[in-house]
Amino acid sequence: MRAAVVLFTRDLRVHDNPALARAVAEAETVLPLFVLDEGIGRTRYGAAANRRAFLLEALADLDTSLRSRGAALDVRVGDVVAETVRAAREVGATTVFASADVSPYAVERERRLAESLDLRLVDGTFVVPAGEVTPTGNDYYQVFSPYHRAWSQVPFGQPEATPTVIRIPAGAEPGAAPTGAFVSPVPGGESAGVARAGAWLRAHLDGYGSGGHDAVAADATSRLSPYLHFGCVSARALAVRAQERGGEAFVRQLCWRDFYAQILFSQPRTQVDDMRPRGDRWLDDPEGLAAWKEGMTGYPLVDAGMRQLRAEGWMHNRARMVAASFLVKDLGIDWREGARHFFDLLLDGDVAQNIGNWQWVAGTGVDTRPNRIYNPTAQLKKLDPDGEYIRRYVPELADVPSRAIAEPGLLAPSYPSPIVDHATAVEAFRRRRGLD
Repeated sequence: MRAAVVLFTRDLRVHDNPALARAVAEAETVLPLFVLDEGIGRTRYGAAANRRAFLLEALADLDTSLRSRGAALDVRVGDVVAETVRAAREVGATTVFASADVSPYAVERERRLAESLDLRLVDGTFVVPAGEVTPTGNDYYQVFSPYHRAWSQVPFGQPEATPTVIRIPAGAEPGAAPTGAFVSPVPGGESAGVARAGAWLRAHLDGYGSGGHDAVAADATSRLSPYLHFGCVSARALAVRAQERGGEAFVRQLCWRDFYAQILFSQPRTQVDDMRPRGDRWLDDPEGLAAWKEGMTGYPLVDAGMRQLRAEGWMHNRARMVAASFLVKDLGIDWREGARHFFDLLLDGDVAQNIGNWQWVAGTGVDTRPNRIYNPTAQLKKLDPDGEYIRRYVPELADVPSRAIAEPGLLAPSYPSPIVDHATAVEAFRRRRGLD
């Protein structure tokens, strides 16, 4: 074909990008395109300012990479489908290449694109595409362990070759990426993501499976989730590199990402509805919700995690589980309120992962122990026994001895007393769920 458009969405990279590679292989000229859809901010889960800043940095980095190969990124603002059709017509293209995705928004976008153009969807967002492994009698897995076994049997393949030269259509005038005043807490883009992935694999992969990633103060997790969300780093290439180095525990975490994606793809209702309804009667507690959001619950591990989230757009996974459990099972507040707040602040605000994890904690999703409840005090003693993580994010407790940090109500005068008693709250939750 003479000309084609490659529509970048959540694959903001030139390395191991199957959509870009196929477009360059099959078309004489290629227009690289990204459309900033302002309408996303008006959906149920809004777009975070820090995530937008990360995105803009990623787009600038992608443009630099494309220019070094003779092309440039055409960035437009508006409805993705309308702008893609317009761009295709301007360069005389009828075919658009894009990476397949799983969210209801993405699926609807793909449907509309296919109505107007020859849409060539390519798998490049996950290690194993949604729907590639399915159980007998169903179109998706509801339990992680059997999914992981099936997923592990699928060959990952090798990363796609990176195009060395990309010719854009004659007369194409790529538009510059919009800029924003908000600065991302971490640099966005493929260059930063690849550098971080390489450094982390060398320094931390060997100790990942031995529990080093559970220590919240050590900060030994990869922090690659924002780069994976925007596709600045290829999930498949990362899995291949980690597997070659014996990092099966880390590869398993990438499998969780695919697991939640295949659930959302098959059950889009789970974006807002309980996957497994429990008949919960959620409480209306604006003051409790506000204290949780601000990190003022009186439980140090919960508060440190919530303050880290606000400061960095990220929170350690173990702290996320404890903070989420506290909202749902100590305060009795609907998991959707938590999911909305997380999505508003997280750099890695991925719909499938965010919803899947919140429903797991709430017991309405895939957890085989739906009524498990994290004790925030016991978890603090386990995950941050020296109080290093707490002191990092809760300055009121900087001078409190380690042995006292795990004792709610016996801390600094400037730090709040617990807003609920954990034992009493757990009993109330169990009664509401009909467990007693």
